[in-house]
Amino acid sequence: MEYLMIALQTVATIVVLAVVARFANNRLVKHFEGKPHLAFRRQLIQLAGVLAIILALILFLPLDGELRGQLLSLYGIVVSATIALSSTTLVGNVMAGIMLKTIKSCRPGYYITVGDHFGRITAMDLLHTELQTEERDLTTLPNLYLVSNPVRVMRTSGTLLSVELSLGYDVSRHEIEKLLLAAATETGLESPFVQIRELGDFSVTYRVSGLLTEVNRLLDKRRELRARTMDALHAAGIEIVSPNFMNTRNFDTNEQFIPDVKAVEEPVETGTSTDALVFDKAEEAESVTKLREQLEAAQERIKVCRDLAGDESKPDAASAAATEIETLERKIERLTVLIDRKEAKISEE
Repeated sequence: MEYLMIALQTVATIVVLAVVARFANNRLVKHFEGKPHLAFRRQLIQLAGVLAIILALILFLPLDGELRGQLLSLYGIVVSATIALSSTTLVGNVMAGIMLKTIKSCRPGYYITVGDHFGRITAMDLLHTELQTEERDLTTLPNLYLVSNPVRVMRTSGTLLSVELSLGYDVSRHEIEKLLLAAATETGLESPFVQIRELGDFSVTYRVSGLLTEVNRLLDKRRELRARTMDALHAAGIEIVSPNFMNTRNFDTNEQFIPDVKAVEEPVETGTSTDALVFDKAEEAESVTKLREQLEAAQERIKVCRDLAGDESKPDAASAAATEIETLERKIERLTVLIDRKEAKISEE
C-alpha cells in the first residue's frame, strides 16, 4: 500500500508539473507571438523555466530527506559546473548574450568590426548576433565570439572617413594638402585634416580624413571621397602612380598617366543609396529599435498622465492630462501597428 501511494504521488507530481509547464509555455508562445524582437527574452524565460521544472521535480517527488539532499547537491554542482565550463559550451553563448544585453554597447543598426567581420547588426539573439555585410549577405556570429574578441563599434554621432595614398617627392606637400582638404570638404566631411603618415624611400604617404556625421551613408561617402580625391589630383596634373613604375616605365618622361579631365563626365545619380541597398535589413532593424524606444517613452508618459488625471485636487492639470492621454493612446496604437508591420517584413527576409 505504501509503494502504491508513493507511485501515485510520483505520477501526480509529474502530471501536475507537465500540465503547468505546457500551460506556461503556451502562454509564453502566445504572448511573444509576432514579436521577433523579444526572442531573446522569450528564450531566456524558457531556459529559466526548464531549470525551475527540474528543481520542482526534486523538491516535490516523494523522496527521503537524504536522497533529496543529494539530488539538490548534484543539481547545484551540475549548474555551477556548467556555468564554470561555459566558455566552450552552449551555455557560454547564453552567458555572453546576457552580457551583451546588459552592457548595451551595441544594438541593431550599429556598424561593428570584430575580427575579420564588418557589417551592421540586424539581430541580437540569446545565442548569436547577426550581421549584414557589405555584400548584403547575413553572417551569424556566436555571442561568445563577440565577448572573446575586441569589438569596434562605430559611433552614431559620427566616424572618421579617410583615404590614404602615396605620391612622389617632386610634388609640393602644400599643394597636395590643399587639394586633399578641398576633396574632403566637397564630400561633406566636417573638420577635415591631412596627415603625413610616412616618408618612404621613393614616396610620401598622405592620409586625408574628416568627420562623417551621416554614418548611414558610409559606403556612399567613402566612394565619393575616393572619387573626389582622384579627380582633384588629376585636375591639378598630379599622377597617382607607383614610384617604382615612374622609375622603370619606357615612356617619354614628360608623358603623364592622367585621364582627360574635360572628357570625364560626372556619374549619373540614380537616386539609390548604396548603403540602403546593401544594409536594407539592418536599416529596418534600426528603425524598429528607434520606434520601440518611442513606444516605451510614450507608455511611460501615459502612466504619469493617468496619475495626474486621477488627482481631483487639480482639475486643470487633470483635464490637460486626460487630453494628453488620448493623444498618447493614438500614438501608441500607431507605433504598435508600424512596429508589427516592420517586424513582419524583417522576419520574411
